[in-house]
Amino acid sequence: MVFSPRTPVVVGVGELTHRGKGAADPIDLASAAARRALQDAGAAIGHRIDTVATPGILLIPRDNPASRIAEATGLTPKHRISCPVGGNTPQYLVERLGNRIWRGDSDAVLVVGAECGASARRITSTDAPLEPMAIAWRDESLGDARPGLSEPEMRAGLHWPHEVYPIFESAMAARAGRTFDEQRRWLGSLMAPFTLEASRHPEQSWFPRARSADELSGVSPVNRMVCEPYPKLLNSIIAVDMAAAFVLLAAEVAEELGVPRDRWVFPWSAATCNDVYYPVQRPDLGRSAGIRAAGGAVLAASGLSIDDVTWFDFYSCFPSAVEAAIEAFDLDTADARGFTVTGGLPYHGGPGNNYVSHSIAEMVRRCRSAPDAVGLLSGLGWYITKHSLGLWSATPPPTGWQTPDMVRAQSAIDATSLAVAPLADATGKATIDGYTVVHDRDHGPSRVPVFARLPDGRRVAARNDDPEVAMAMSKKMMVGYPITVRGGDEHVEFELS
Repeated sequence: MVFSPRTPVVVGVGELTHRGKGAADPIDLASAAARRALQDAGAAIGHRIDTVATPGILLIPRDNPASRIAEATGLTPKHRISCPVGGNTPQYLVERLGNRIWRGDSDAVLVVGAECGASARRITSTDAPLEPMAIAWRDESLGDARPGLSEPEMRAGLHWPHEVYPIFESAMAARAGRTFDEQRRWLGSLMAPFTLEASRHPEQSWFPRARSADELSGVSPVNRMVCEPYPKLLNSIIAVDMAAAFVLLAAEVAEELGVPRDRWVFPWSAATCNDVYYPVQRPDLGRSAGIRAAGGAVLAASGLSIDDVTWFDFYSCFPSAVEAAIEAFDLDTADARGFTVTGGLPYHGGPGNNYVSHSIAEMVRRCRSAPDAVGLLSGLGWYITKHSLGLWSATPPPTGWQTPDMVRAQSAIDATSLAVAPLADATGKATIDGYTVVHDRDHGPSRVPVFARLPDGRRVAARNDDPEVAMAMSKKMMVGYPITVRGGDEHVEFELS
């Protein structure tokens, strides 16, 4: 097949899962993964790397990490890019840096990241890694650096993903006519195949153990409830020491450097689109317009339908993220193709913003093993907010490298944003659109954050800190129920009507 010499192509991938007892440094792990990716290409390519890009490191962060990784691996790139928060970042970088390659502005890109959450938990004041020496380079920034939650959401007691994703789950459960308990049992069946896939990758997966649906959904001392309906085993795990990297070249550069063709895997098309940015303003908490728009665009750009895809890896920090992707593509939850090539963030391990580098690495290996097949993967940032999707194959893209324009789709999604009532105005009757019951580790149900709608259509983010109310709201599905909200100086409170 004839294709442009500037077509971007991945030629090398590398991963590392550190299980040692000592504390690991993310720069060291990332550098090791980078060296593996360079070696995987089967030819000397390091001298041509002109860009090193790094997803944001959340735990044991380092200043200017792209520059530090470049120096540690002996690379001399012109561009060193460090990105803000966003689990979509690796696939987003394929899109953005792939376009630089396509235009001739770049020849060779290394994307590499790491997270050392397990080490961060082990570190004490006596064994913390020494702060690295100062470095002369200052990294560029690329990506959307907005925070993931608005002030009204944070005032309602929402600060972390494990508190927000269950709110989406409540809307999905209510649409299906299930209580929290029923939804939890159903989720065990949805996520059990993820654990089976993780068990097939013992060298990479942090938890390479197949589990039954009952193990995942049953609440027990080893699987305590966190935020309903998610017990611990349905939550992403960031406490991992993992790194992954991949190298993207222009096809003509790969040819010039003598990279064997059995190493080449092409990104066919890539697109990024956000949902309404802050969750409290989304018109439907249980669906993702951003995934639907970006997913439809990459398929159309490559002339494919969803039935043409062999493998999926849907971002899986929490089950509601997987369900949003399944719904956006109109798939059956029992689709025999499955929805992960790694095992997903709760079982493969969720190394912060860099998980998708791992899913790209595994997708590349699968494409090499079946050159005519096509894989689709999604990256997701913040709270089902930022979405980057891409198609992959070892066969050159039949329609060429494509990055469809998402401006009109993004404008249409943004136009659906709901107004949020100011604190002083958030008083009166409202209807619950989504909620979760937050559990104290020792005492059970403790508080309830809700997103609710006022009669005039405005949203409020409110909370109730009474354990008795939390207990009552954990026993049945209360999406759609009336409440009374009252604005205060600090946050909006609610009572059951």
